[in-house]
Amino acid sequence: MRRDDEFSQFFTSRFDQARRSAYALCGNWSEAEEIAQHAFVKVYAKWPRVRRDSAEAYLQTVMTRIFLDARRRVRGRERSVAEPPDVVSHDASWPEQHGLLRALQEVPPRQRAALVLRFVLDLSVEQAAAAMGCSTGTVKSQTARGLETLRAAYLTNDTSERA
Repeated sequence: MRRDDEFSQFFTSRFDQARRSAYALCGNWSEAEEIAQHAFVKVYAKWPRVRRDSAEAYLQTVMTRIFLDARRRVRGRERSVAEPPDVVSHDASWPEQHGLLRALQEVPPRQRAALVLRFVLDLSVEQAAAAMGCSTGTVKSQTARGLETLRAAYLTNDTSERA
């Protein structure tokens, strides 16, 4: 099979799942689409050297790092508070649990990445560490702190929705 045919097949079979994973990280469908597309472009550039049995893991690593890098660059800059008018509607196949997703967006980016990798994508601590580019101890501490932050944010959102 030719390089482009192989990659095309990989892209077609993985894009929707990659976009949903990116959405779990960032909470915005437009940004999730951009993260997924950017990740596939980077993977395509390295495709001849990518082992096919680990291509999906490599894609997840690239997406996680794109997400974390974008969050690092945004720190300290002005942020727009209004949504752009042409927001892409969410994917109907992705079951939204509004309170949980809203609470997840309140978790700091590295902790959120650890939570998504560990619990949404069901990666091991070692796999999450490889995707985040850190040690397993960091993944464990970020996961523990993230769960604590998520729990507090969820309870706060849940209580305010009932009032």
